[in-house]
Amino acid sequence: MSEVRSAETLGFQAEVKQLLHLMVHSLYGNKEIFLRELVSNASDACDKLRFEALADTALWETDPDLKIRVAYDKAARKLSVSDNGVGMSRDEVISNIGTIAKSGTREFFQSLTGDQAKDAHLIGQFGVGFYSSFIVADKVTLVTRRAGMTAEHGVRWESDGGGEYTLETVTREGRGTEVILHLRESEDELLSGFRLRSILRKYSDHITIPILMNKEEWDEDKKAEVLKDEDEQINQASALWARPKSEITEEQYQEFYKHVGHDFEPPLAWTHARVEGKQEYTMLLYLPAHAPFDLWDRDHRHGVKLYVQRVFIMDDAEQLMPAYLRFVRGVIDSNDLPLNVSREILQESKTVEAIRAGCVKRVLSLLEDLSEKEKDKYATVWNEFGRVLKEGVAEDFANRERIAKLLRFSSSREEKEDETVSLADYVSRMKEGQDKVYYITAESFGAARASPHLEIFRKKGVEVLLMHDRVDEWVMANLTEFEGKKLQSVAKGDLDLGKLEDEAEKKEQENEAGEFKELTDKIGKVLGEKVKDVRVTHRLTDSPACLVADPSAMSTNLERLLKAAGHKVPETKPTLEVNPHHPLVSALKHESDEKRFADWSHILLDQAVLAEGGQLDEPGAFVKRLNELMLDMAGSGKRIWTPGS
Repeated sequence: MSEVRSAETLGFQAEVKQLLHLMVHSLYGNKEIFLRELVSNASDACDKLRFEALADTALWETDPDLKIRVAYDKAARKLSVSDNGVGMSRDEVISNIGTIAKSGTREFFQSLTGDQAKDAHLIGQFGVGFYSSFIVADKVTLVTRRAGMTAEHGVRWESDGGGEYTLETVTREGRGTEVILHLRESEDELLSGFRLRSILRKYSDHITIPILMNKEEWDEDKKAEVLKDEDEQINQASALWARPKSEITEEQYQEFYKHVGHDFEPPLAWTHARVEGKQEYTMLLYLPAHAPFDLWDRDHRHGVKLYVQRVFIMDDAEQLMPAYLRFVRGVIDSNDLPLNVSREILQESKTVEAIRAGCVKRVLSLLEDLSEKEKDKYATVWNEFGRVLKEGVAEDFANRERIAKLLRFSSSREEKEDETVSLADYVSRMKEGQDKVYYITAESFGAARASPHLEIFRKKGVEVLLMHDRVDEWVMANLTEFEGKKLQSVAKGDLDLGKLEDEAEKKEQENEAGEFKELTDKIGKVLGEKVKDVRVTHRLTDSPACLVADPSAMSTNLERLLKAAGHKVPETKPTLEVNPHHPLVSALKHESDEKRFADWSHILLDQAVLAEGGQLDEPGAFVKRLNELMLDMAGSGKRIWTPGS
């Protein structure tokens, strides 16, 4: 490195300044992770060079042996991590270090609580990489040059972790990056070869690039360890996933996950297998313990790294894992794909289809094992990723039945918002004579639990699944039965309880339909185009009315969701069902005033809409009618007519 040719001072992006401050204060108790993060970045840079060099061998320049070097200087109080990987250009330094261009950044900062312990966990989820240097350093210098660029295109970056950094153009002969940490006064322990080796072996033994340090020997005269000119390799530098499972410790599996998953927390579970036959590949796949901030961004996938014959190919091989398993992290290493494989080739490859199918089956098997044998862990998986897993019902026809068994829902039996009830649980508890799995969809748990459609089921002690996620509408549109039992919405079509009703009940319902035929026809005439039909119900025990959709029509909840999302929805008319045993309906039957009858009929409809969590087309008209009736009743001293009065 020689003379500086241009220099400028730039300001950090606001989010970077906020992250630096939070990280130094929240992660200090786990400060040694800075070395893991820097070595992980160096390893990624080497992997990227190896991949880019497949298409352009000139990038190797005169240095084909990839390596990472860790060094320290006690006198100068410096610690450095360097690599001869792909390096960075000036623009890449500004983009990668001056800003955080990461999906979910806003959500991340909104999630921070101010509690250092909780925020440390969130920061770990977000990933800190290079910025972790400032946990132990009061100044950091980075010198880099992009592979393929000439020596005069080197870049020197420096900052004390405040609001600014300097950027200079320098001459750098070798490609790659060196990060130099100017250690704080309290960090003397890091100026020890023994301490650095122990950290590297703990966190970075799985790194496939050799990590080198100068050998040390004891100098009797100086009574201290002195550095020699000879190198020592600290890590095994072999692909962890290629080793026999019997040779890998649980701690090594966990540290490898933290590397590939860019996560501070250990994984919840993992599966490791070598597949041989028509296709030969190795998979090491992990279930994280926490959802990433960009989980709902289906276009940004950071899950599975693809290797071909131990050579890194790409970071986010989305073709190898379906969108509904986008939370899975890990490595897939194929012996059959070409080294120059591209995303376009992956999309059309039969080999990739077979690998994808095999990996999906392994992940589903892992989830099944957790759901059966480690229910607490599976509860964590469901709480973090359940809504994403539900997407598989519609997206993966071949595995629909397996996915259905993994689903969890709230239930009228539990009366809790927690989704803990499986379809198998429900079926095992079905009442004698019950031949359907009953469910209801709503925009919230409260709306589902309070739905008037549940009244007859509560009376008869029949369990109903309470579905309150937006994705549930999509799920139920694609899941019509489970283990031979039809899934039936309690808010659609005629309610046929089959053997759950006796002949006397059915006869009574027929009689009531005839007895109230004149009333339902009259209400229907008043409501006109607002409803498809008006009829007597036997769903209700306490409420005066409810809305029912046709069996083939979309539910009123789905209709609301689509409209809220800006979609044009075909106009559908619900059926209004009225409860003949409710005082309001009985009073309406005896009402002779035409205006009052019309007002009460509209109020019944509007109440039914509100009970479903819907919005009224004319809320002002509803309030006006209600006020007029209340004032009329208050002024006349009248009360609602009840049977026997």
